[in-house]
Amino acid sequence: MLFPVYSLKNSLSYKMQSFVRNVCVSSSNNLIQKWRQDRRLPMNPNTTRVLRDGQDYTFLDGRPTPYGMRHMKRISKQRELAEDIIRLTGEMDFAVTRHNQLKKEEAAKRNTIINSKLKTKGSALLK
Repeated sequence: MLFPVYSLKNSLSYKMQSFVRNVCVSSSNNLIQKWRQDRRLPMNPNTTRVLRDGQDYTFLDGRPTPYGMRHMKRISKQRELAEDIIRLTGEMDFAVTRHNQLKKEEAAKRNTIINSKLKTKGSALLK
C-alpha cells in the first residue's frame, strides 16, 4: 500500500493560497455609496416606500395579496402615530384657546378694577 508523500513546500503553498483566497477587499460598495450620495439618493435603497411597501406578487384572478414581511407592523405603528398626532394637536388647540381665554379674562378683570377706581366727580356726576 502506497501513501502519498506531501512535501513541506507544497503544504505551505496550499496554506498561503487558502489565506489569500479568504482575504476580501471590497471598494465597490464605497463607490456605490458615493454615487448614491452624489445623486441625493438614500444610502439604503430598501428603505424607500416603493420597494418597502409594494407587493411582492399579485394573483392572476384578482385576489388581494397578503401583506409582506413586517408590513402589518408598520401599518399599525403608522396608525398609532396618527392617533398620537391627532391627540396632541387637540391638546395644543385646547391650550391655545385656554391661554387666549385667560388673557381676555385677565384684561377684563383689569378693566373692571380700573373702571371702579376712576369715577367722575363734580358737574359731570350731576348730569
